[in-house]
Amino acid sequence: MTQESTDQMMAEGVHRYSAEKNWVEPSESQLIERLEWFKDQKLALMMHWGPYSQLGVVESWALSDEDAEWSREGIDWEANSQELKRQYMDLNRTFNPIRFQPHVWADIAKKAGFKYVIFTTKHHDGFSMWDTRETDYRITADDCPFHTHKYADICKHVFQAFRKNGLGIAAYYSKADWHTPYYWAPGMEQGSKSWRGPTYNPKEYPWLWDKYVQFNHNQIMELMTKYGDIDILWLDAGWVGHENQDIRLDEVIEKARKIQPWLLTADRMMGGKFENYITPEQTIPDNPIHVPWESCITMGTSFSFKYEDTYKSTKEIIYTLIEVVAKGGNLALNVAPQPDGRLPKGAIKRMEELGEWLDIHGEAIYGTRMCDPYYTREFAFTKKGETTYCFWLDKHEDNGHEKEIILPYNKHVQRIEHLGRASQLDFVQNDKGIVIKLPIKKDSIVDVFRLT
Repeated sequence: MTQESTDQMMAEGVHRYSAEKNWVEPSESQLIERLEWFKDQKLALMMHWGPYSQLGVVESWALSDEDAEWSREGIDWEANSQELKRQYMDLNRTFNPIRFQPHVWADIAKKAGFKYVIFTTKHHDGFSMWDTRETDYRITADDCPFHTHKYADICKHVFQAFRKNGLGIAAYYSKADWHTPYYWAPGMEQGSKSWRGPTYNPKEYPWLWDKYVQFNHNQIMELMTKYGDIDILWLDAGWVGHENQDIRLDEVIEKARKIQPWLLTADRMMGGKFENYITPEQTIPDNPIHVPWESCITMGTSFSFKYEDTYKSTKEIIYTLIEVVAKGGNLALNVAPQPDGRLPKGAIKRMEELGEWLDIHGEAIYGTRMCDPYYTREFAFTKKGETTYCFWLDKHEDNGHEKEIILPYNKHVQRIEHLGRASQLDFVQNDKGIVIKLPIKKDSIVDVFRLT
């Protein structure tokens, strides 16, 4: 795959997403059932964390010369590309998050209403956050000061803590690895600049590419065999797998599913049988998508930790969740841990407020499915069995007076209740929809109605 073709797939590190028409329904009944489980969850906590967090810079991308223009801002990196890469790769020697408490993360996530976690076991830079035997570039290696800590095998303790709290586990794994010599092979650079792909043509060096394929298989199988039940294998670096970068994913997924037959795979941008759901990034599709999907969106401005980051308001996060769910998807809300191992206080506050809202309104989110007319900017709809939920996304300030609203819903309704309040509402149905008069002050974030 060429640099030009990867640019068509992503821009500034952000993936585009597969077309709905390219989705392939699994043939295995167990996977079909697991996709229904997936669609019930609605809200994931995504976490990008690694040595790069110390600098507050974007994860991995500064290593790619082709991506230098947008990824190297904020640091006076060395002009020499090889020296820059050495500086970046040496960040493992100072990564020591001694305030990491996985059970605290899990408790916060559960109270906030998250149902599964997507944790970066390894990003493109190749630093492994588990005790892998395939590379010394890992959290448990002797040259990483955190290796003596009781939580040194970070993935192990994250997965255990979240699993104990009843949350599902998605293991994020990058198919690209810019540290291993099997992908970026020293002395084999094609041209003067590094890019996202391998430094050599796999067709010309099949023996070297085979080593890279085996490296990926071995790492994936470590995660599948030594780290408990994994619900989702979340595969990033969508350019790997196209054209001459075949890592023979079918072989390793077959092995993995012999051990964990329920395993869903999100092989991003690949289409076909291993992209069990579609993954928009930093965007919400304009229209409903009628196959499983999940949009990964940052709470702040970056997937990785950024000093003095600006977080979205709680209202914006809730409105984002409502729109995603109304269009048939799940929201993977990314919260980046600090380099010391704690979650930022600003992020925790947003999570607590999100949890408080979901405690009251969660029945209109979890376990629901799409409902026509889906999302109209002013209203959003979901359904669960014979019950329909309507979200009134009123952007205007409430003046405290009685307000008449018309829900654009034409199916017959017998009863309407204001969710979270002991109030049954009077209404009239006509050819325009359902007319409701609200003699009450609008909720601070959004009003939700239960229609039966």
